[in-house]
Amino acid sequence: MAGPNDVSLSGLTESEAQEFHKYFIQGFLIFTAIAIVAHILVWMWRPWIPGPDGYAALDGVSQTVSALLPMVA
Repeated sequence: MAGPNDVSLSGLTESEAQEFHKYFIQGFLIFTAIAIVAHILVWMWRPWIPGPDGYAALDGVSQTVSALLPMVA
């Protein structure tokens, strides 16, 4: 019969596994948020898809944003 102290193949009880899952998901979401911010900052610095005149057309941040708005909207 299964009792509250039974351990799974991972060596964790059900409550320990749930707690680990909670912290794993929390860490994953924080990592993902940092990665998204980093990608946005890199895109603002040097877009992966240059404008019609190449990278020279996107020298300033305001020019970059104005070039990106038609793609987003």
